[in-house]
Amino acid sequence: MEYVYAALILNEADEELNEDNLTNVLDAAGVDVEESRVKALVAALEDVDIDEAVSEAAAVPAGGAAAGGAAAGGAADEGGDDEEVEETSDVPDTTDEDDDEDDDAGGEGLGELFG
Repeated sequence: MEYVYAALILNEADEELNEDNLTNVLDAAGVDVEESRVKALVAALEDVDIDEAVSEAAAVPAGGAAAGGAAAGGAADEGGDDEEVEETSDVPDTTDEDDDEDDDAGGEGLGELFG
């Protein structure tokens, strides 16, 4: 996680996210820097708008059931039919298996950066 935090610090300080800057932040924090992880993170974040990603992550409600209910409510509002509202209100709660699938899909490939 230190690598991600260092990238967030650089972003917040409006500094360029490159290998040298990331390594300097990690060194200053006393982290034993692995060059391969630094390179991988810089490459992974090359086309990512960090500010946008952080704001999107902050907008997602915590908890699977609350998120599922919000999604169902949003779909019902768009339809405008009372019958559709009743149908979407019968959506079963998400199970642990569904939560695992969502977790895997969101950070696919990034978990390997951190061992």
